[in-house]
Formats: sequence, C-alpha cells, structure tokens
Amino acid sequence: MAREDTLLHKFEEIQIWESPLMKKDEDVLEAFAWEEVMCRQVGLGHRPVAHLWRHENALVIGLRDRRLKKAEEAMQQFRNKGISTCVRPSGGAAVRLTRGVVNLSLMLPNPGHAINIHDDFKSMVEYIRKAILPWGGHAVAGEIEGAYCPGDYDVAINGRKFCGIAQRRLAKAYLVTGFIIVEGSGDELTEDIIQFYDQAAGDADEGYPQVRYGSMGSLNELSGVPSAEAYMQSLIETIGASAEKVYTGARPSVPQSEVERTVAVLKERYD
Repeated sequence: MAREDTLLHKFEEIQIWESPLMKKDEDVLEAFAWEEVMCRQVGLGHRPVAHLWRHENALVIGLRDRRLKKAEEAMQQFRNKGISTCVRPSGGAAVRLTRGVVNLSLMLPNPGHAINIHDDFKSMVEYIRKAILPWGGHAVAGEIEGAYCPGDYDVAINGRKFCGIAQRRLAKAYLVTGFIIVEGSGDELTEDIIQFYDQAAGDADEGYPQVRYGSMGSLNELSGVPSAEAYMQSLIETIGASAEKVYTGARPSVPQSEVERTVAVLKERYD
C-alpha cells in the first residue's frame, strides 16, 4: 500500500467542486470552457482544483475526429436527436456522456514547465482505482484494443475499459482529465460511438479508432458500483485524503462572462 501511495499527488490544499448535473439542453462545451478559465486562475495562484461533473446527454469528440471527412454532418445528426455535441480542447477521441458517466478534471499549477505527465496519469489512475475499492474489482491501466478513446492509460476491469484519461496544457497550468463510466451499458455507449465514426469517416477506412463491441463496460457491470452518486462520493473522499486541507461545497469563483467568451473562442478554434 505504501508503494501505491507514492504515486498520488500530495497537496497542501485542494478545492473539490462537484457541478450540478448538466441537462440535455445545456451546451456541453460550457463545462470545458469553465475548466479552461479555472485552470488559468490556478496558473495565476489559485489553489489546485478537482472538478467532477456529468452531462445528461452529450457526444464529445476529439480534434482528430473533427478532421474526418463528414464529421460535421455526423455531429449534426447527433444534435438533431437532442444530443449536445462539441469538440473538446483536451486530447483523446470520441466519448459518449450520460448521467451515468462521471468526468473528473484535476487543474494543477505548472510554474516551472517541468511536469511529468506520466506521473500525473498514474496518479489519476490511482484515484480512480482506489475509489472503486469499497465495491471490489481490480482495475488496471493499459490500452484496450477495440475500446473508444483509446490510450496508454485506459483503465479497465477484466479487459473491459471503463475510463479514459487525457491532458491539456496551458501557459502556467494544466489539466489531467478522465471520463469514468459508472452506470449503464458499455455496449450501448459503444454503439453510438460506432455510429458516429461510420457517419463521420465517409469512405475512409483508416485514421480513426476501430471500435468494437465488448471492449467497454460500466463500473456497475464490472464491479457492482451502485450509482454515479455513490462513486463520486468515494472519489471525493479519495482525492481529499491526498491533501492537508480540503475545500468543498462552494463553487470556485469564475466569471460567467469569461466562460461565455471562452465557449466562443473554443468553438472558433476547434470547431
């Protein structure tokens, strides 16, 4: 256990903010814009922030996905079904969000531009893994073939991925972010991602993840975690245990006008 603890960040203080569930008519890009603004504040001296949030019904794609021949048409088809859709500024590929998918972002200062992203990814994996322990289940990191949003730090149980991790660097701070499928069917989420790529790729047969059924699962399916709310509480306790002082409850102060300006900038830049 002592060896595992060395992988975790040891914060003097951290602010943990659990956003209210975003409704299906709310633009999912606002969550990413809020984090962009908050991360800049962390770079200017605000304490580190852990942000937990969920969206009721959204599709978030990556920068490479957006370059696919018919990505715009595919995104519009999802929007026509009432699914909020955006291109996220962090790394990774297409991800389906529902109220059963928990998003976690750690916003950390980087004054010396000397971060080791692999250590930060390992720390994120440990937070996510330890938060599962009350229900059992042995989670491990490593790319899962056929999973959507693939990466070296996929987190899986029994060979089925339930979490993916990405990062974004700003001038004086950075984010390590992950999506965690807690409730629902991994195959149902996979079906929507396959549909997106089938539509977005057009006649291309490469340049995008080859997603397969049976590669994804939820923590409810894989480890018996009962709900997103229960897992988020365990995650908050796990992250809080890594800090000497923890601030919860109050929303970090971020001007809404700045969030709205950042939404417009992100749309212009990435979509």
